[in-house]
Amino acid sequence: MTTSTPGSLPRGVAVLRPGPRLSLLLHRRSALVAVALLVVLALAMGTSACVGQTYIPPGEVWETIRSGSGPHDLVVNELRVPRIVLGALVGAALGLAGALVQSVTRNPLASPDVIGVGHGAAAATVLALATGTVASPGAMPAVSVAGGLAAAALVYVLAWRRGMQASRFVLTGVGIGVALSAVVQLYLTDSELEAAEQVKLWLTGSLNGRGWEQAGPLTAVLLLCLPGLIWASRALRPLGLDTDTAAALGVRIQRTQLGLTVLGVVLAAVATGAAGPIGFIALTAPQLAKRLTRTPQLPLLGSALTGAVVLVAADLTARTLMPPLEIPVGALTALVGGPYLLWLLAAPRGQGRSPAP
Repeated sequence: MTTSTPGSLPRGVAVLRPGPRLSLLLHRRSALVAVALLVVLALAMGTSACVGQTYIPPGEVWETIRSGSGPHDLVVNELRVPRIVLGALVGAALGLAGALVQSVTRNPLASPDVIGVGHGAAAATVLALATGTVASPGAMPAVSVAGGLAAAALVYVLAWRRGMQASRFVLTGVGIGVALSAVVQLYLTDSELEAAEQVKLWLTGSLNGRGWEQAGPLTAVLLLCLPGLIWASRALRPLGLDTDTAAALGVRIQRTQLGLTVLGVVLAAVATGAAGPIGFIALTAPQLAKRLTRTPQLPLLGSALTGAVVLVAADLTARTLMPPLEIPVGALTALVGGPYLLWLLAAPRGQGRSPAP
């Protein structure tokens, strides 16, 4: 493999040549940021495995994981590790989903929640509980995924007018989200206390009590989406140009936008089904990653790693901030994400916002 930096390339970009007929562009800062985020993620996951109501030294944690048994087997292998892995996977999926949706809409205020994914998942879950359609708790994630996908599809159909305009897409999503939220609130005010409390807990978004049963399907979906994500990393580059320039380069804009949106919605719906609607991760992770890498487009790998780091760190804080009380991680991310959203709204147009297409 050889590396070269032709003079026509932007500064900080190199060409990797793994073979005579294959070449890849490498943004050096993005690669360094990805490595740094991996280190931070490993440290956050290791700390989360050690810290809790019972502190376990790192050496004993590693030995328990390696051997699969020991005095801390229940706490480490059954409670903490599955939860930590699921948190990293959910954060990565939400970070990717946010980057894809924000790239399509060219709006840093857009996220899968805005286009109705979280609200659709919540409404489907409430409907299933209210009608008794789903008796097994293990089937609830599938119901949530179906609801999220259905809501996003409805938004896309209603927003389509001989093409997809970002502002209309976002506003339609907000309207559908408000309507679905009203359905959920109506159920909560006219349901039995036990069922209402179950729905309220799910709506806050939490990793408590979740583990390998949810992490397995989410891992499978991420692996199945990997070819699509590789395609998306290339498709996002021309979408960063204005519409006329991208069309002149032969880019099928509408098909590309549809493909990226579907991919983002699937990732967000599966993440919501696994852990409930955890807000603001999809909104903040892509923008944080872009500021770290200083790239023109939102970096997919950086967004995934940033989302994983943020959610693992948030869950660790939620578990240990007010012991023995455990705060739902969704409530904590909303508490932190709210001020960030206000900053985006108040920031000058060139600083916190991207121009509309």
